[in-house]
Amino acid sequence: MGKSHDVLVLLRQIIRATDMQEKHISQSTGLTLPQLMVLQTLRMHTPLTTGELAKKMGLAQATVTSILDRLERKQMINRERGREDKRKVWIYLTNDAIELMKGAPTTQQDMFVRRFDDMQSWEQSMVLASLERVAYMLDAQHIDAAPVLDIGQLDRAFESGKPEYIDNTKR
Repeated sequence: MGKSHDVLVLLRQIIRATDMQEKHISQSTGLTLPQLMVLQTLRMHTPLTTGELAKKMGLAQATVTSILDRLERKQMINRERGREDKRKVWIYLTNDAIELMKGAPTTQQDMFVRRFDDMQSWEQSMVLASLERVAYMLDAQHIDAAPVLDIGQLDRAFESGKPEYIDNTKR
């Protein structure tokens, strides 16, 4: 086993840490990690249209629309049709969302980006090359993935602390 065993343990630790943080965020905010990240992005760039938000987050517009629908039901966002261009719908945070975010935990993604950005360029390149190689070894290099540290689908419903996965093929 040796080093391959050690690498597999490290990969499992990363997956478990991501899953544990998802549960912590869900318990403390009542939101999924993607929902919280949408709110964080809106806080930094409000107002945005759905398309602009999707582009900033590196997600498909349909995925962002699904997340926004859930946030609107939770009264975390408001959508407002543009006054000058009625085709545009602007997304705004509600006061409830702003208050919730004040106490929200820092995400692993935020910590990772901050720590990664603090690394020397050669270290960043080394990490990137190593992860590209791992993705290749797991035959995952062709899988489309958003730059979001989360387990499972990004457009799942969240009710009573239990994720419910949506089958988008039936829509």
